[in-house]
Amino acid sequence: MLRTPTTGGAGHGTATAGERLMSIGTVLNHLREEFPEVTISKIRFLEAEGLVEPRRTPSGYRKFGPEDVGRLAQILRMQRDHYLPLKVIREHLDAVARGEQPQLPAQGPRCELPDGSWEADAERRTAARVGRSELLAAAEVSEEDLAEWESYGLLVPDAGGGYDAESVTVARLVADLGRFGLEPRHLRAMKAAVDREAGLVEQVVAPLRRHRNPQTRAHAEATAKELAALSVRLHAALMQTALGVRLH
Repeated sequence: MLRTPTTGGAGHGTATAGERLMSIGTVLNHLREEFPEVTISKIRFLEAEGLVEPRRTPSGYRKFGPEDVGRLAQILRMQRDHYLPLKVIREHLDAVARGEQPQLPAQGPRCELPDGSWEADAERRTAARVGRSELLAAAEVSEEDLAEWESYGLLVPDAGGGYDAESVTVARLVADLGRFGLEPRHLRAMKAAVDREAGLVEQVVAPLRRHRNPQTRAHAEATAKELAALSVRLHAALMQTALGVRLH
């Protein structure tokens, strides 16, 4: 079991006398005693999301103090044991840093899926479905538009004719792009690229879903979400770079 402090905010400033600072690789080795699935990219992702702030050497290398390691361990426990989103975790830790004693939200219901992974908050996810009429109303699009988008694979209903809640966002974005003259046939390339990226994410999380440790299997969804977020950020950065080169 990892023995580190679990309260306080992210590290700032310079090291105090006698404080031993660690590289990100050393931190990873410490955390893996309790969290075998953690990676360096995970630590960097949590830093990018503002949940931990390691010190930086003049040459730019990250240096973590004991309080940083303790904060990382607490974040990982809250994800693993309570299935909390990062926003809730950040708010909880900030409250603790202010001297408050907030209560953690109750752990959501779980059920074991056919592939052996564990689904957190399964009832809420099932409820977060919309019917066809609800999608049309929420996205403010016509039946003809939706039928055309489906024909190009941009939106795909499930076996019961429903859609996941994110389909509303997809429909709105497709409609917005259409106002600039980008038609569904133009967007097929984007959909194909997303499908390929999703396949890469699946390759990474598949071993976690097959792991003998139930906690590691449960971590698969969180890992998939993290990879998806990183992929979106990379796509945005590459788009800005490409447009910058072409427009200047």
